[in-house]
Amino acid sequence: MAVANQSLAGASPQSAPPSRYKWIALSNTTLGVLMVTINQSIVLIALPDVFRGIHLNPLDPGNTGYLLWMMMGFMVVTAVLVVMFGRLGDMFGRVRMYNLGFAVFSICSVMLSLTWMDGDAGAMWLIGWRIVQGIGGALLFANSTAILTDAFPVRQRGTALGINSIAAIAGSFLGLVIGGVLAPVDWKAIFLVSVPFGVFGTIWAYVKLKDNGVRRRARMDWWGNATFAVGLITLLVGITYGIQPYGTGVMGWGNPWVIAALGGGVLLLALFAWIETRVNEPLFRLSLFRSRAFLAGNVASLLTALGRGGLQFMLIIWLQGIWLPLHGYSFEETPLWAGIYMIPLTVGFLLSAPVSGWLSDRFGPRMFTVGGALVTAPASTP
Repeated sequence: MAVANQSLAGASPQSAPPSRYKWIALSNTTLGVLMVTINQSIVLIALPDVFRGIHLNPLDPGNTGYLLWMMMGFMVVTAVLVVMFGRLGDMFGRVRMYNLGFAVFSICSVMLSLTWMDGDAGAMWLIGWRIVQGIGGALLFANSTAILTDAFPVRQRGTALGINSIAAIAGSFLGLVIGGVLAPVDWKAIFLVSVPFGVFGTIWAYVKLKDNGVRRRARMDWWGNATFAVGLITLLVGITYGIQPYGTGVMGWGNPWVIAALGGGVLLLALFAWIETRVNEPLFRLSLFRSRAFLAGNVASLLTALGRGGLQFMLIIWLQGIWLPLHGYSFEETPLWAGIYMIPLTVGFLLSAPVSGWLSDRFGPRMFTVGGALVTAPASTP
């Protein structure tokens, strides 16, 4: 993420932390990132059971918005707020913001598991708390990498970040398996399973983690925050409703509201970029993109994340909605078996991420970054 790279660039430990502390920081941030990414995908694979549980048909035209926002609400909020929370971490303490994220995420897991309403009210309850839970996820994502950077010496950061990447990537696949197992038993369990880990992680982070980075006074870039948040939300909402039917068409790209949202979102993001070049303390320093390594790294991360996330999403829909039912599996069984069929992808990430981090510390990251992309592209082609 851009905010992670920004925090990495500005990290400057006040004093070298004890050698044991770095492993405490790594284990806690790994738990936090793993918990968040599991929750991102666990809902995706469990959606049929969730909607059956609240007695709502998500395929009815009037309920399509519930389906989309159940999937997208968490991720939209996380994407919008992660940059701002990274800046707040630099200003007020990364550990403080991280601890708050753990607490918010845990409370929302409890509230989601307590859902008692059905129909539209039940859907709105779930969507609302998923959005708030996304705030907790953004706080965790925005500050976990910076905490690791403060805790680890330069020669070991590749290994530490590689292990943290395992949590971020493997968690999205583990959530599919866990959701497939729990959802047919009790759909509320997909939220409840995070509670003990969240409570433990919150207490552990509060007691053991400490700020080793330099905290500096700064003014919040409110105009930059506002244009970035509203612009990105507007753009993502436009894309979300662009894939819904409109009129007689199967897609909504001709919908005047979608066109207005896409255009307005782009204009607001352009205004954000202009503001960032004019204020003394911008939310994001666009001058960082003058560095070829920074620019190329972020573009590569974006493209590989799009490819990985798109493949995961399409495989889940294809397995649950087409392939498994055609091969004799009942719809009640498809979440579990879709998760099982995704296990090979999980194993690949679990094996490669720590090895690549260890190798990048010794030989540099370029050859492994390029090599990984070259292997991924043909492997994703049917």
